[in-house]
Amino acid sequence: MSNFTVDALNIAADAVAGDIATVSLHSADPGDTGLNELSGGSYARQSVTFDPATGGDAFVNNSPTFDVPPDGTVAWLGFWDGAGTPEFKVGVQVVTETYSENGGTYQVLNTTKLSIANPAA
Repeated sequence: MSNFTVDALNIAADAVAGDIATVSLHSADPGDTGLNELSGGSYARQSVTFDPATGGDAFVNNSPTFDVPPDGTVAWLGFWDGAGTPEFKVGVQVVTETYSENGGTYQVLNTTKLSIANPAA
């Protein structure tokens, strides 16, 4: 089996990241359609941008911050395109954080990345 070069992986990661406009918070696996998105309070999807890919990884560069609704749980991030009716593109599992009845804020760190890798042999 052949592997893609690092340049090819970067092109793919940049293409995916370039199609993404917003990020969302999810209480459980969003599947292929963006299920389990948080709602309520002043929660809203946030704009997201990425640095150019290196090593097949495109890192978030603007650290979006969310208002998490009361009793919310954040376990996944969801990434959406910027079309007229946004389309879900990919979910990324994160360390689960559960909030109190007061809610709180959640920030997507610049260590968060979209990764494109060669398939396992």
